[in-house]
Amino acid sequence: MLQRIRKDWKRNHTYYFIVLPVILFFLIFNYIPMGGLVMAFQRFKPALGIWRSEWVGFKWFEDFFTGIYFVRTVKNTVIISVIGLIVGAVAPVTLALLLNEVKNRYFKKAVQSITYMPYFISVVVVASLLKILVAPEGPLGQLANSILGVDKNLLSLKEWFKPLLILSDMWSMVGYFCVIYLSALSGIDSELYEAAKIDGAGHWKQMVHVTLPGIAPTIIVLLIIRTGQILNVGYEKILLLYSPGIYETSDVINTFVYRKAFTDGNYGYATAVGLFNSVVGLLLIIGSNYIARKYSETSLF
Repeated sequence: MLQRIRKDWKRNHTYYFIVLPVILFFLIFNYIPMGGLVMAFQRFKPALGIWRSEWVGFKWFEDFFTGIYFVRTVKNTVIISVIGLIVGAVAPVTLALLLNEVKNRYFKKAVQSITYMPYFISVVVVASLLKILVAPEGPLGQLANSILGVDKNLLSLKEWFKPLLILSDMWSMVGYFCVIYLSALSGIDSELYEAAKIDGAGHWKQMVHVTLPGIAPTIIVLLIIRTGQILNVGYEKILLLYSPGIYETSDVINTFVYRKAFTDGNYGYATAVGLFNSVVGLLLIIGSNYIARKYSETSLF
Protein backbone atom coordinates (compact mmCIF):
# COMPACT_ATOMS: atom_id res chain seq x y z
CA MET A 1 0.00 0.00 0.00
CA LEU A 2 2.74 2.44 0.99
CA GLN A 3 4.72 1.53 -2.09
CA ARG A 4 1.74 2.17 -4.32
CA ILE A 5 1.16 5.60 -2.73
CA ARG A 6 4.83 6.47 -3.18
CA LYS A 7 4.69 5.38 -6.82
CA ASP A 8 1.54 7.39 -7.44
CA TRP A 9 3.09 10.47 -5.77
CA LYS A 10 6.21 10.18 -7.93
CA ARG A 11 4.13 9.96 -11.10
CA ASN A 12 1.46 12.59 -10.28
CA HIS A 13 3.04 14.95 -7.72
CA THR A 14 2.75 17.89 -10.15
CA TYR A 15 -1.03 17.49 -10.31
CA TYR A 16 -1.26 17.26 -6.53
CA PHE A 17 0.57 20.58 -6.20
CA ILE A 18 -1.81 22.14 -8.73
CA VAL A 19 -4.90 21.02 -6.79
CA LEU A 20 -3.41 21.90 -3.38
CA PRO A 21 -4.62 25.57 -3.35
CA VAL A 22 -8.18 24.38 -4.03
CA ILE A 23 -7.99 21.84 -1.20
CA LEU A 24 -6.60 24.46 1.18
CA PHE A 25 -9.35 26.93 0.18
CA PHE A 26 -12.15 24.51 1.00
CA LEU A 27 -10.37 23.31 4.14
CA ILE A 28 -9.88 26.82 5.52
CA PHE A 29 -13.16 28.44 4.49
CA ASN A 30 -15.60 25.48 4.44
CA TYR A 31 -14.49 22.73 6.80
CA ILE A 32 -12.60 24.38 9.66
CA PRO A 33 -15.45 26.92 10.28
CA MET A 34 -17.82 23.98 10.80
CA GLY A 35 -16.35 23.74 14.30
CA GLY A 36 -18.34 26.87 15.09
CA LEU A 37 -21.59 24.90 14.78
CA VAL A 38 -21.22 24.09 18.46
CA MET A 39 -22.54 27.63 19.09
CA ALA A 40 -25.99 26.35 18.06
CA PHE A 41 -26.09 24.51 21.39
CA GLN A 42 -24.66 27.32 23.52
CA ARG A 43 -25.60 30.73 24.88
CA PHE A 44 -22.55 32.03 23.08
CA LYS A 45 -20.76 35.07 24.43
CA PRO A 46 -17.82 36.42 22.39
CA ALA A 47 -16.00 37.38 25.60
CA LEU A 48 -16.19 33.79 26.88
CA GLY A 49 -15.56 32.03 23.58
CA ILE A 50 -16.77 28.60 22.52
CA TRP A 51 -15.11 26.70 25.35
CA ARG A 52 -16.55 28.72 28.27
CA SER A 53 -19.98 29.74 26.95
CA GLU A 54 -23.03 28.25 28.69
CA TRP A 55 -24.38 25.02 27.19
CA VAL A 56 -28.15 25.19 26.46
CA GLY A 57 -28.68 22.06 24.37
CA PHE A 58 -31.57 22.29 21.88
CA LYS A 59 -33.09 25.44 23.40
CA TRP A 60 -32.54 27.64 20.31
CA PHE A 61 -34.02 25.00 18.00
CA GLU A 62 -37.11 24.76 20.22
CA ASP A 63 -37.44 28.54 20.36
CA PHE A 64 -37.28 28.78 16.58
CA PHE A 65 -39.68 25.93 15.84
CA THR A 66 -42.25 27.19 18.36
CA GLY A 67 -41.68 30.89 17.73
CA ILE A 68 -44.00 33.22 15.85
CA TYR A 69 -41.49 33.76 13.04
CA PHE A 70 -40.97 30.11 12.06
CA VAL A 71 -44.00 29.75 9.77
CA ARG A 72 -43.53 33.23 8.28
CA THR A 73 -39.87 32.89 7.39
CA VAL A 74 -40.15 29.32 6.09
CA LYS A 75 -43.25 30.14 4.01
CA ASN A 76 -41.67 33.23 2.45
CA THR A 77 -38.42 31.37 1.78
CA VAL A 78 -40.17 28.43 0.10
CA ILE A 79 -42.49 30.61 -2.01
CA ILE A 80 -39.67 32.83 -3.29
CA SER A 81 -37.39 29.85 -3.92
CA VAL A 82 -39.94 27.61 -5.65
CA ILE A 83 -41.24 30.35 -7.94
CA GLY A 84 -37.66 31.43 -8.61
CA LEU A 85 -36.72 27.80 -9.33
CA ILE A 86 -39.53 27.40 -11.87
CA VAL A 87 -38.95 30.76 -13.55
CA GLY A 88 -35.18 30.27 -13.39
CA ALA A 89 -35.52 26.94 -15.21
CA VAL A 90 -38.08 27.88 -17.85
CA ALA A 91 -36.80 31.34 -18.86
CA PRO A 92 -33.17 30.46 -19.72
CA VAL A 93 -34.15 27.21 -21.46
CA THR A 94 -36.70 29.12 -23.56
CA LEU A 95 -34.16 31.83 -24.40
CA ALA A 96 -31.53 29.23 -25.30
CA LEU A 97 -33.96 27.37 -27.57
CA LEU A 98 -34.97 30.60 -29.30
CA LEU A 99 -31.36 31.68 -29.80
CA ASN A 100 -30.53 28.22 -31.10
CA GLU A 101 -33.01 28.79 -33.93
CA VAL A 102 -31.48 32.15 -34.89
CA LYS A 103 -29.39 31.86 -38.05
CA ASN A 104 -27.86 35.34 -37.95
CA ARG A 105 -24.64 34.77 -35.98
CA TYR A 106 -24.09 38.46 -35.16
CA PHE A 107 -27.62 38.98 -33.85
CA LYS A 108 -27.34 35.79 -31.80
CA LYS A 109 -24.05 36.90 -30.23
CA ALA A 110 -25.43 40.37 -29.53
CA VAL A 111 -28.52 39.04 -27.72
CA GLN A 112 -26.39 36.54 -25.81
CA SER A 113 -23.99 39.28 -24.66
CA ILE A 114 -26.77 41.70 -23.70
CA THR A 115 -28.62 39.11 -21.62
CA TYR A 116 -25.37 37.88 -20.02
CA MET A 117 -24.09 41.31 -18.92
CA PRO A 118 -26.50 41.77 -15.95
CA TYR A 119 -24.88 38.76 -14.28
CA PHE A 120 -21.76 40.88 -13.67
CA ILE A 121 -23.64 43.79 -12.09
CA SER A 122 -23.24 44.04 -8.32
CA VAL A 123 -26.23 43.16 -6.15
CA VAL A 124 -25.99 46.62 -4.59
CA VAL A 125 -26.24 48.26 -8.03
CA VAL A 126 -29.19 46.03 -9.03
CA ALA A 127 -31.01 46.89 -5.79
CA SER A 128 -30.34 50.60 -6.31
CA LEU A 129 -31.61 50.48 -9.89
CA LEU A 130 -34.74 48.63 -8.78
CA LYS A 131 -35.43 51.23 -6.09
CA ILE A 132 -35.17 54.02 -8.68
CA LEU A 133 -37.42 52.20 -11.15
CA VAL A 134 -40.22 51.46 -8.66
CA ALA A 135 -40.19 54.82 -6.89
CA PRO A 136 -43.34 56.95 -7.45
CA GLU A 137 -41.41 59.14 -9.91
CA GLY A 138 -39.67 56.14 -11.55
CA PRO A 139 -40.77 54.52 -14.85
CA LEU A 140 -42.35 51.44 -13.25
CA GLY A 141 -43.85 53.53 -10.45
CA GLN A 142 -45.51 55.89 -12.94
CA LEU A 143 -46.74 52.94 -15.02
CA ALA A 144 -48.29 51.31 -11.94
CA ASN A 145 -49.88 54.65 -11.03
CA SER A 146 -51.41 55.18 -14.47
CA ILE A 147 -52.69 51.60 -14.87
CA LEU A 148 -53.46 50.47 -11.32
CA GLY A 149 -53.71 53.77 -9.48
CA VAL A 150 -50.81 52.87 -7.15
CA ASP A 151 -49.01 56.08 -6.19
CA LYS A 152 -46.61 54.62 -3.62
CA ASN A 153 -43.15 53.10 -3.81
CA LEU A 154 -43.85 49.56 -4.99
CA LEU A 155 -41.26 48.10 -2.60
CA SER A 156 -43.26 49.48 0.33
CA LEU A 157 -46.24 47.34 -0.66
CA LYS A 158 -46.01 43.77 0.64
CA GLU A 159 -47.89 42.24 -2.32
CA TRP A 160 -45.35 43.67 -4.79
CA PHE A 161 -42.14 42.60 -3.07
CA LYS A 162 -41.97 38.95 -4.18
CA PRO A 163 -42.73 39.59 -7.90
CA LEU A 164 -40.19 42.42 -8.07
CA LEU A 165 -37.53 40.35 -6.31
CA ILE A 166 -38.07 37.29 -8.53
CA LEU A 167 -38.12 39.34 -11.75
CA SER A 168 -34.92 41.15 -10.79
CA ASP A 169 -33.27 37.81 -10.02
CA MET A 170 -34.39 36.45 -13.38
CA TRP A 171 -33.02 39.53 -15.16
CA SER A 172 -29.67 39.02 -13.46
CA MET A 173 -29.36 35.26 -13.97
CA VAL A 174 -31.20 34.35 -17.19
CA GLY A 175 -28.22 35.15 -19.42
CA TYR A 176 -25.81 33.14 -17.26
CA PHE A 177 -27.90 29.97 -17.36
CA CYS A 178 -28.70 30.56 -21.04
CA VAL A 179 -24.98 30.30 -21.83
CA ILE A 180 -24.84 26.95 -20.02
CA TYR A 181 -27.79 25.61 -22.00
CA LEU A 182 -26.36 26.93 -25.27
CA SER A 183 -23.16 25.04 -24.51
CA ALA A 184 -25.22 21.90 -23.95
CA LEU A 185 -27.08 22.51 -27.23
CA SER A 186 -23.80 22.80 -29.12
CA GLY A 187 -22.88 19.31 -27.91
CA ILE A 188 -25.89 17.63 -29.51
CA ASP A 189 -24.88 15.49 -32.49
CA SER A 190 -26.03 17.14 -35.73
CA GLU A 191 -26.66 13.70 -37.22
CA LEU A 192 -29.63 13.35 -34.87
CA TYR A 193 -31.26 16.36 -36.50
CA GLU A 194 -30.51 14.97 -39.94
CA ALA A 195 -32.12 11.67 -39.00
CA ALA A 196 -35.15 13.50 -37.62
CA LYS A 197 -35.50 15.49 -40.86
CA ILE A 198 -35.37 12.27 -42.89
CA ASP A 199 -38.17 10.89 -40.72
CA GLY A 200 -40.24 13.98 -41.55
CA ALA A 201 -39.87 15.83 -38.25
CA GLY A 202 -40.37 19.59 -38.40
CA HIS A 203 -38.75 22.19 -36.11
CA TRP A 204 -41.21 21.55 -33.26
CA LYS A 205 -40.78 17.78 -33.28
CA GLN A 206 -37.02 18.14 -33.57
CA MET A 207 -37.05 20.34 -30.48
CA VAL A 208 -39.26 17.92 -28.54
CA HIS A 209 -37.54 14.69 -29.55
CA VAL A 210 -33.92 15.80 -30.12
CA THR A 211 -33.13 19.18 -28.54
CA LEU A 212 -34.85 18.83 -25.16
CA PRO A 213 -33.62 15.25 -24.54
CA GLY A 214 -30.14 16.46 -25.51
CA ILE A 215 -30.05 19.16 -22.84
CA ALA A 216 -32.11 17.20 -20.29
CA PRO A 217 -29.00 16.06 -18.31
CA THR A 218 -27.89 19.69 -17.92
CA ILE A 219 -31.38 20.76 -16.85
CA ILE A 220 -31.60 17.94 -14.30
CA VAL A 221 -28.18 18.66 -12.76
CA LEU A 222 -28.93 22.38 -12.41
CA LEU A 223 -32.35 21.61 -10.92
CA ILE A 224 -30.78 19.27 -8.35
CA ILE A 225 -28.27 21.93 -7.32
CA ARG A 226 -30.91 24.66 -7.09
CA THR A 227 -33.33 22.37 -5.22
CA GLY A 228 -30.70 21.96 -2.51
CA GLN A 229 -30.66 25.75 -2.18
CA ILE A 230 -34.42 26.20 -1.76
CA LEU A 231 -34.06 27.45 1.83
CA ASN A 232 -30.90 29.37 1.01
CA VAL A 233 -32.46 32.40 -0.67
CA GLY A 234 -29.86 35.05 -1.38
CA TYR A 235 -30.42 37.46 1.46
CA GLU A 236 -28.14 40.27 0.27
CA LYS A 237 -30.67 41.73 -2.17
CA ILE A 238 -33.55 41.23 0.26
CA LEU A 239 -31.63 43.10 2.99
CA LEU A 240 -31.11 45.97 0.57
CA LEU A 241 -34.75 46.08 -0.56
CA TYR A 242 -37.02 45.17 2.35
CA SER A 243 -38.26 47.23 5.29
CA PRO A 244 -39.98 46.41 8.61
CA GLY A 245 -43.35 47.32 7.11
CA ILE A 246 -43.24 44.41 4.65
CA TYR A 247 -41.53 41.76 6.82
CA GLU A 248 -44.74 39.72 6.55
CA THR A 249 -43.99 38.82 2.92
CA SER A 250 -40.28 39.60 2.57
CA ASP A 251 -38.61 38.17 5.68
CA VAL A 252 -36.81 34.89 4.87
CA ILE A 253 -34.70 32.52 6.94
CA ASN A 254 -31.38 34.10 6.01
CA THR A 255 -32.51 37.66 6.79
CA PHE A 256 -33.93 36.42 10.10
CA VAL A 257 -30.57 34.81 10.89
CA TYR A 258 -28.78 38.04 9.99
CA ARG A 259 -30.94 40.13 12.34
CA LYS A 260 -30.63 37.63 15.17
CA ALA A 261 -26.84 37.59 14.89
CA PHE A 262 -25.95 41.21 14.15
CA THR A 263 -28.93 43.14 15.53
CA ASP A 264 -29.90 41.09 18.58
CA GLY A 265 -26.41 39.66 19.17
CA ASN A 266 -27.83 36.16 19.73
CA TYR A 267 -25.17 34.19 17.86
CA GLY A 268 -26.27 30.84 19.26
CA TYR A 269 -29.84 31.28 18.01
CA ALA A 270 -28.61 32.44 14.58
CA THR A 271 -26.24 29.46 14.33
CA ALA A 272 -29.04 27.05 15.25
CA VAL A 273 -31.34 28.43 12.54
CA GLY A 274 -28.49 28.39 10.02
CA LEU A 275 -27.73 24.76 10.92
CA PHE A 276 -31.39 23.84 10.42
CA ASN A 277 -31.26 25.57 7.04
CA SER A 278 -28.16 23.64 5.99
CA VAL A 279 -29.48 20.24 7.12
CA VAL A 280 -32.75 20.72 5.22
CA GLY A 281 -30.77 21.78 2.14
CA LEU A 282 -28.62 18.66 2.38
CA LEU A 283 -31.69 16.43 2.66
CA LEU A 284 -33.32 18.17 -0.31
CA ILE A 285 -30.30 17.75 -2.56
CA ILE A 286 -29.95 14.07 -1.57
CA GLY A 287 -33.66 13.48 -2.15
CA SER A 288 -33.78 15.26 -5.51
CA ASN A 289 -30.64 13.44 -6.62
CA TYR A 290 -32.23 10.10 -5.65
CA ILE A 291 -35.38 10.91 -7.62
CA ALA A 292 -33.35 12.00 -10.66
CA ARG A 293 -31.24 8.84 -10.52
CA LYS A 294 -34.34 6.65 -10.16
CA TYR A 295 -36.34 8.12 -13.03
CA SER A 296 -33.54 9.17 -15.41
CA GLU A 297 -29.99 8.30 -16.31
CA THR A 298 -28.63 11.57 -14.91
CA SER A 299 -27.70 12.43 -11.32
CA LEU A 300 -25.27 14.63 -9.48
CA PHE A 301 -23.66 11.77 -7.55
